[in-house]
Amino acid sequence: MDAKDILGLPKNALPIQEKKSKPPKESQRKPDGISREVYALTGGIAPLMPTIDVNQLKRKAQSENEKITWQWLSFTNSARKDNLQLYHWVRVVNGVPPTGDYSFAKYNKSVDVIKYTDEEYEKHLTHKAWTKEETDQLFDLCERFDLRFVIIADRFPSSKTVEELKDRYYSVSRAIVNARASSPGDVVGHPLIKEPYIASQETDRKRALSLLLSQTKQQERKDVEVLAHAKRITEARKSIKASEEPKVPAISDSGPLGADKDNAADPITPSGQFPSTTNPASEIASVMASLRTLRVYLRTYALDQMVQAASSSAGLRTIKRVEQTLQDLGVNLKPKVPTKAVCAEHLELRKEILTLLNLQKQLQYKEAEGSSFRDGSYSETPGTPPKQQALRAADLDRTFTPDSLNIGGERFVKKEQKRKGPGRLSEAPSSPAQSKRPRKYKASD
Repeated sequence: MDAKDILGLPKNALPIQEKKSKPPKESQRKPDGISREVYALTGGIAPLMPTIDVNQLKRKAQSENEKITWQWLSFTNSARKDNLQLYHWVRVVNGVPPTGDYSFAKYNKSVDVIKYTDEEYEKHLTHKAWTKEETDQLFDLCERFDLRFVIIADRFPSSKTVEELKDRYYSVSRAIVNARASSPGDVVGHPLIKEPYIASQETDRKRALSLLLSQTKQQERKDVEVLAHAKRITEARKSIKASEEPKVPAISDSGPLGADKDNAADPITPSGQFPSTTNPASEIASVMASLRTLRVYLRTYALDQMVQAASSSAGLRTIKRVEQTLQDLGVNLKPKVPTKAVCAEHLELRKEILTLLNLQKQLQYKEAEGSSFRDGSYSETPGTPPKQQALRAADLDRTFTPDSLNIGGERFVKKEQKRKGPGRLSEAPSSPAQSKRPRKYKASD
């Protein structure tokens, strides 16, 4: 008895299932240019960056008969004047060393210092603060050190500043260029003539730069706060000016005194005076004070601020008329060369044009006021006679009626006066009692 008998299983053995053979994996060939370790890690996945096949790179064609060697050879440098010979490794092809100048000699740049003769010095270059020996030493050092004036000032025998040495060198060079030119127009474009060196400006620039670089962190923070405060003041002024800008009312064609639309933005008071919102002088003074807080600013920015301050009391239409007048005169709204003198003249011209426009408006108002007084009351038509003459003619035309027949006349006149209101006189006399229309009676009467 075995286990199968105990479990009641048949004694026939179970059919053996044949194992399906797996198809063999296709072995992928490792591409060229990739190492075995990298290929094993990637498993043939395409790389993120494109790979370059070394075989596809261009190779320099090398002839079979070409023989390349490296030799330790001497060379000379044309930039040196002492004929010093140095050695370096040189690539030699077929035993023939390379010829020509040293490859780095082209980077040696020298300054062409102008030379002068004794006759030219006596005629054009004499100076009370400089002797000929000092001038000769200065030009020798300039040629030796290629206009490195800091080194020249260190090597110069007498105590001269860098600015004094520069001023002497450039003034002498400029004088020689002018003396050797046949006419002044030939050297107008020369750098020494076109952009002359000014020692005072260079001194001021260095002083300002030293003050800026010597500032402490506290001073820098204070300057930043001042600039931020000035910016807030400017924005507040702009907002106040925008809120106080007068709105242009719609004027009909039949307006009083024939007022035109150009004067609507700048109203005129009955006394002929213009409303003064702000004082231009105080505005200009405040602008100048705010500009002093800025260390560096463009002159065009200062001109724009001054123009806004000068036109603060004028309306938008007046400002546009000022700009139109400038265009009619052929003047640019902003100067092309904003020097100090040009900006001052431009601002003065704008002020004069604004004054002229204000005077023209006052003249128009006075002429309209005078014409209204000459024509009389505005309620009378051109063909109407004066009131006294009309009353006198009405008295002459009225028929005489005795008092006994004037029944209810006084009461009628009083009613007419009440209806017309107090203080107003009727231009025509009251009709007599006889001409009164009889009252219609109702049925109840």
